[in-house]
Amino acid sequence: MTTIKIDLPDATVQAARAAGLLTPEAIERLLNEAIKRKQAADWLLSIADRVSSVGIESLSMDEINAEVKAARQERRQRAGGH
Repeated sequence: MTTIKIDLPDATVQAARAAGLLTPEAIERLLNEAIKRKQAADWLLSIADRVSSVGIESLSMDEINAEVKAARQERRQRAGGH
């Protein structure tokens, strides 16, 4: 087990304490979630680098939105929704 001391602005500490975020369990959960997000972002960026290196064209925002909409629709249909 490691003890960490950090300096934070008083307002941040007060808000975090009021939100129940200064317990060891809450801080561990926040750090683990941040680590997972960072790993996911790194993974996505590595894929983007590989895609770029093989010359695959990027999608436009309209194309991305259409793909997301289609995936959501498919997921709703599999779940028995409309």
